[in-house]
Amino acid sequence: MIWCGDAPNQMALAAKIAGKYTVAGIVIEKKKPAASRKNLVQVFTKIGDRFRFYTIYDAWKKLQHFYKTAFPDWPSVPILRVESINSKETEEFSRNLSPDLVVISGTSLIKEPLLQMRAGIGLINLHTGLSPYIKGGPNCTNWCIAHNDWHLVGNTIMWINAGIDSGNIITTATVDIRQAQTLFEAHKMVMEHAHELYLNSINYLFNSQPPYISVEQSGFPKGKTFYTKMWTSEKKSALLRNWRNRAKAPGLMPPETVSLPGYFRKQS
Repeated sequence: MIWCGDAPNQMALAAKIAGKYTVAGIVIEKKKPAASRKNLVQVFTKIGDRFRFYTIYDAWKKLQHFYKTAFPDWPSVPILRVESINSKETEEFSRNLSPDLVVISGTSLIKEPLLQMRAGIGLINLHTGLSPYIKGGPNCTNWCIAHNDWHLVGNTIMWINAGIDSGNIITTATVDIRQAQTLFEAHKMVMEHAHELYLNSINYLFNSQPPYISVEQSGFPKGKTFYTKMWTSEKKSALLRNWRNRAKAPGLMPPETVSLPGYFRKQS
């Protein structure tokens, strides 16, 4: 079964999984907008930010439009919509379906008692960033560009735990986005790669016997964890500057990754 957010890229992932495997049900988390009172200065500041960094916002908007057009509907399976993935409704709905595998993407941080939910194989999560090197949000690819860490752009499939993108790794792989013509194309490359990596991981788990790949992140060099409050105008400006100059970006060696048998080659 699938636990996911309600964005079009999550709908696309669900459709791709349902096209290859039997999906018992889907829990879709649509978070209730946080109530906030902004004064006039804050409103104009936000408008100015959107105008100044239009390229960044537009790239993500185009990505979601692409997936909404390509995958306009959720799979025809039992669906539960919740405001919080950690609700009692999620727990009861999921337990009643007795899934072999829970596939997670784009939700809030999973907490107890969901972390202890029984599934034949387990609970796995997609992180559209390269763990343990780049974690958090709002977008790990954007953080990599802002810091000129092009060699750290990639995706991770991991076993879920209580931390932020910190579970034991099933597989990781890098994505070279420097040849993309636009920022939208770069994000599309990363997201399409993420979906493919997830599908390959599911295939690996369903066609293998335990013990499955489960690599502790503590065995890798310590990475960075980013938070939305850190995504300032300075960082956005750095992203745009580095994107324009990507052809001159330093060619750093890709980090160590965890490969799936027969799929993605390990880089070091």
